[in-house]
Amino acid sequence: MVNIVLPVDFGDKTEQLIEGAVKFAKQVNGRIFLIHVAPSDIGFAIGDMGFQYFPEVEENEIREELVQLNKIQQRILAHDVDCEHILKQGIAKDIILEHAHEKKADFIVMGSHGRSGIYDVFVGSLTKGITKDSNIPVLVLPIHE
Repeated sequence: MVNIVLPVDFGDKTEQLIEGAVKFAKQVNGRIFLIHVAPSDIGFAIGDMGFQYFPEVEENEIREELVQLNKIQQRILAHDVDCEHILKQGIAKDIILEHAHEKKADFIVMGSHGRSGIYDVFVGSLTKGITKDSNIPVLVLPIHE
């Protein structure tokens, strides 16, 4: 079985990315390891008293993101593609690459924005960083308006 790591950010193009990853997984007899990386500073805010940490904000955000991951996992499983998910906090590029190595990924599937000819905007800075630093093949799916 082919192991595919699929990072998601819950943006407006996530559905297209999932559709492309599911199609690819079916073609290669793959299973999807869905990952979302939340920033480490979710519960922090700055105000008159400087930086403040609100653990309830972080807990609520993480809980909501886990609900979204569960829904995506169920949609992928409904297409008869094996899938598991995880949510981690930290620097997205580092966490994704680490997770891909842990899962012995054969591919990482990412999306491009398709908004401009400028490489960083076209591909996306996270996708660019992953493709630059990964020794695992990265499949970049075109995600358009």
